[in-house]
Amino acid sequence: MARNDIRTWQVERRKRTRHLIELGSLLAKAGIVHLTNDDRATIYGAMLWIAAKLQSHEGEHARDLWAAKGRQAFDAERGEADKNQRT
Repeated sequence: MARNDIRTWQVERRKRTRHLIELGSLLAKAGIVHLTNDDRATIYGAMLWIAAKLQSHEGEHARDLWAAKGRQAFDAERGEADKNQRT
């Protein structure tokens, strides 16, 4: 039984690690790391500003705008990848 608990813990830890890596990759993909010269305080401050915006009365509107922009960027990237595969 203890072995199963360890295995479950390891699986959950790997899932969390993968999730965090994917989130960090989004920062890099958006150019945030480069644009801030990898300044962690600036990046963290921007994330805090986003969180405050989402908690404000404008939060739902901001979420909708940002989600649309993100989907558009993912779609454009996917289209570019599809185009590159065909050539």
